[in-house]
Amino acid sequence: MLHSSRGFTLIEAMIALLLAGVLLAVAVPAWSGALEAAHAASARAVLLDSLTRSISHAAMTGSEVVLCPGDAGGCRNSIDWSGGWIAYADIDRDRQRGANETLLYSQPPLTGRVHLRSTVGRTHLVFQPNGGNAGSNVTFTLCDGRGAARAASLVLANDGRLRAGAPTASAARACVVAMD
Repeated sequence: MLHSSRGFTLIEAMIALLLAGVLLAVAVPAWSGALEAAHAASARAVLLDSLTRSISHAAMTGSEVVLCPGDAGGCRNSIDWSGGWIAYADIDRDRQRGANETLLYSQPPLTGRVHLRSTVGRTHLVFQPNGGNAGSNVTFTLCDGRGAARAASLVLANDGRLRAGAPTASAARACVVAMD
């Protein structure tokens, strides 16, 4: 009586491992790219939400609202918004968050390798009761771990209108570099 053996030969096991390795080599970069794209889309959505909420609050209450990179302690003097941002009602109009000024929104640091930069010189935005933004237009450049070629921009006009755009090559390259 002959017994047939069921199982894998060494060659079959090595072929299976090779195929698994190839599939993994293809899947990991695709997964990483998709994850970075999701982080960037999330960052864009929370920025749009912050802008909309700030403009709405200023218009509804008749007060100025400051939106800036920072945390509950106040604003950072930086064009790098990647570490999070805040919005507060600037009741005394001094552009410094005081103890009596309501914190309207606090965004924690962005996830993944997402970076968000504003136009040089625009370290904070001031929304007026008419919905406008004091100062000049501001351009936000958003990039992630997929590189400068995937960077995008969002332009906020003084009258509160938003439009999507493509960043300049230099802004896209600067965006992917971590700031101190």
